[in-house]
Amino acid sequence: MRQARLLPGVALIVLLLATPAAGQSPAPREGKPGGVLRLILREDLPQGFALHETATNSVTWPAMPCYSNLVVFDQLKQLERPETIVPELAERWSWQDNYRNLVVFLRKDVRWHDGRPFTSKDVKFTFDMVREAPDAQARLRINPRKAWYANVEAIEAPDAQTVVFRLKRPQPSLLVMLASGYSAILPAHVPPAEHRTRCLGTGPFKLKEWRRGQFLEYVKNPDYFVKGRPYLDGVHYTIVKERGTRVAVLQAGQVDAAYPGEISVAIWEQLKTAVPGMVFTPTASNVNENLLLNTKRPPFDDVRVRRALSLAIDRRAYVKAVHRGSALVGAALSPKPWGVWGLLEKDLVKLPGYGKAADDKARARKLLAEAGFGPQHPLKIEMVTRAIAIYLDFASFVVSELKQVGLDVTLKQIETAQWHPMVTRREYQFGANLTGLGVDDPDANFYENYACGSARNYGDYCDEQVMRLIEQQSQETDPGKRQALVWQIQKKLEEDAARPTMGWRTDRFAHWPHVKNLVPHNVTYNWPRLQETWLDR
Repeated sequence: MRQARLLPGVALIVLLLATPAAGQSPAPREGKPGGVLRLILREDLPQGFALHETATNSVTWPAMPCYSNLVVFDQLKQLERPETIVPELAERWSWQDNYRNLVVFLRKDVRWHDGRPFTSKDVKFTFDMVREAPDAQARLRINPRKAWYANVEAIEAPDAQTVVFRLKRPQPSLLVMLASGYSAILPAHVPPAEHRTRCLGTGPFKLKEWRRGQFLEYVKNPDYFVKGRPYLDGVHYTIVKERGTRVAVLQAGQVDAAYPGEISVAIWEQLKTAVPGMVFTPTASNVNENLLLNTKRPPFDDVRVRRALSLAIDRRAYVKAVHRGSALVGAALSPKPWGVWGLLEKDLVKLPGYGKAADDKARARKLLAEAGFGPQHPLKIEMVTRAIAIYLDFASFVVSELKQVGLDVTLKQIETAQWHPMVTRREYQFGANLTGLGVDDPDANFYENYACGSARNYGDYCDEQVMRLIEQQSQETDPGKRQALVWQIQKKLEEDAARPTMGWRTDRFAHWPHVKNLVPHNVTYNWPRLQETWLDR
């Protein structure tokens, strides 16, 4: 995709990519053993270690070192693409019958942290539970990714080392979704509810202690199935809720790396000056900022009102005000250079909120008037958002923009532990939200966030034409034809203001130079397993 002049974040990203980071050099794959890596958490684990019940990297970031997947994105490669998927609990895999059957052959040398052997029964147990199969052995309390596996007709375990995913129709993206950090395999002999309070996996690190509100500590798994890994003796996470304090402890050297996704341009400039040796890696997170509109509750059951809100918010002003030019303007899927499927600039400028700000705000006022709202009868709405700094930054900007077209908006903060249950139950009217996509693939996004009946389709948007197109693109094996369908879907979603997208966040992930092989990915949910990370001190 060509980079258009109207994208404010591109120049900064190109500059960052072209400039070697201070203290950064290619790290060798082989490292020296020993030491404890000190990391940081922005909040306590809201769902514990229950990865399949969560939709936040407040869980994936600390839980990744404990679990394993069938397949995973190469932890030493920053850009996640289908070709960077590598085996983990799988030894190899084979697609059959034109992407209708995925056969996975498992490792024979894997044990759970409690010593029990890992087998195909654990894989079947995990994904039957997630897809809510009729004969599943367990149920999840919250199930954000059930829609990912709606096309799975059956999962078979013909022997201890073989698993077969039988699909209703072709779906090449299944392997990509299995590589997400959200797709960990759970032990069949442990009730899922126990993962809310402890982690029992097959990963490189074992849980030593979780002291709520204070810290989380792992120790090296001596029986890890990758010989000679991990290098580290352990990992210690300190919970620090206030963003300024997190930056201060990083700057003071009390932790070894930043929390992913929150090094803004201002923080980057501060740390560069204060710590010249700090390593910064420009990256993305596959997280967009968007508006949640409850389409089942007035006034957002009226497409005119939804479109008016989308028109009222100037995307390019958002990039400048909230992100100092570092975010990328885009619709439902991430644009280049980080993503694959995003809309082209020539198509974006024709959509509500992406054109000239003054014209779009005038159109917003006209639509609101048509819907019965104006100076004498302003639309009064309560906006909810998570009580996290990066959410509040975005929400405050949205409130300011909406007031310019005559809306009366109040802002309410919600703690994370209550946020996901609240929006899942649709107990809200209007929200400022960050949506992170577990992988950069249309299926993971469309089925999870826009499909009729999906638990994470928080606005309950449902359109039969869009559903037909989603099904069509999902089984399309020609990349060019699939891309065209994906673009068509994104245009329709923005025109209907299904979940208006403001833009895509970028990051300048920071760590001290003694930390090696800690490679941030362009999708924040799929790293770090930490088996390759080591300390040079």
